[in-house]
Amino acid sequence: MVLPDSSRGADADVLIIGAGPAGLALACAVADAGLSVQLLEQGSLAALEAPAPDGREIALTQRGRRVMQALGLWQHLSPAEVAPLCEARVLDGNSPSLLRFAVQEDGGPPSPLGWLVPNHRIRSAALAAARSRPGVQLACEARVAALALGPDRARVTLADGRRLSAPLVVAADSRLSQTRRMAGIGASVHDFGRSMIVGRVAHEQPHDGIAWECFRYGNSLALLPLNERQASAIVTVSSDLAAQWLALPDEEFAARIELQSGGRLGAMRAVGARHHYPLVGVYAHRFAAPRFALIGDAAVGMHPVTAHGWNFGLYGVEVLARELAAAHSAGRDIGALSTLQAFEHEHRRATLPMYLGTNALVSLFTDERALPKLVRRTVLALAGRVPPFSGLIRSALTRQLTEARDAARTLSPWHRRRGPGFGP
Repeated sequence: MVLPDSSRGADADVLIIGAGPAGLALACAVADAGLSVQLLEQGSLAALEAPAPDGREIALTQRGRRVMQALGLWQHLSPAEVAPLCEARVLDGNSPSLLRFAVQEDGGPPSPLGWLVPNHRIRSAALAAARSRPGVQLACEARVAALALGPDRARVTLADGRRLSAPLVVAADSRLSQTRRMAGIGASVHDFGRSMIVGRVAHEQPHDGIAWECFRYGNSLALLPLNERQASAIVTVSSDLAAQWLALPDEEFAARIELQSGGRLGAMRAVGARHHYPLVGVYAHRFAAPRFALIGDAAVGMHPVTAHGWNFGLYGVEVLARELAAAHSAGRDIGALSTLQAFEHEHRRATLPMYLGTNALVSLFTDERALPKLVRRTVLALAGRVPPFSGLIRSALTRQLTEARDAARTLSPWHRRRGPGFGP
């Protein structure tokens, strides 16, 4: 095969900036396509090798899990750390209306909506999977100071003066991506003015794998089912109240969660530290340019209420890797805009409706005025009781939760090589 001129003399086929889960997952997929990868991470190797627990539990969809299995990430997770999400239930204020979501297989028992995995375990699994690929090189404490996108290749200058080049640079350096800015790509930013307080609680009654989303007045509460009769309690409040919730003694924090959950899980006690995260949604104006692409939160930074942040990152990895593998196999330039446009279009179609819909949903269910309260109670009542409105809403939201559709269509050579885990 004759390689494109852009690959000759380069330091790697693909430079990936950011060794978070999305960057590491893409490195695995690109290496499986036969391309060489250089990962640039501004943090230390010690921090990468021993990520601290951060309180975040990631809800993986069925498609997200399949991507992780195909890349070998899932195999590095301990089964004890993976909790099935069997059903989701939504409440609003003190309304008796209840919206339920579950997946029922034809003629069989329900299958999980997804699985909950601690974020720091996903980071460790992604690093282990990337290190198992000889084609992946990792450089830590490598901060990118400049980016130049030329006609034949992209060039990166590091803060210590080193210079690297490749036919393609991919930014995976968070929703506040500096590399995205260096590439001249803007982003729409939605600051919700709210913050999440996250902490684990142990509870008396079994949760049966049910996640609760309780839109209370003044704050919302999500309870995500974990193993050993524990749940991740996520309280979303106006950001000016976040410090108060963080400062609560453990006993009072657990008592508030127990009260706001209606006592459904019995007596509660706090387990472990609490964490605080401001809520800001980000959507890049473009996902690709000549010699440049965005994945993970650098492309789409979601509000976590629909649990699509990491899943969208995996979907982006899947689609981008498929296009790069096809271009490489055909001897085409992997950094050409014509190669990257299919990824851009497909990922935008998959993410933009959910991004806009999630922002609208959050705005409606956190608006304390009388009319929005009435609207959301009406929506829940109709969704719970009135066909076909009920079926339409349940079908749409359940499909978004599971993302089972079209998985076979997106299979690429690197999926098929890695074999099991990507079947229907």
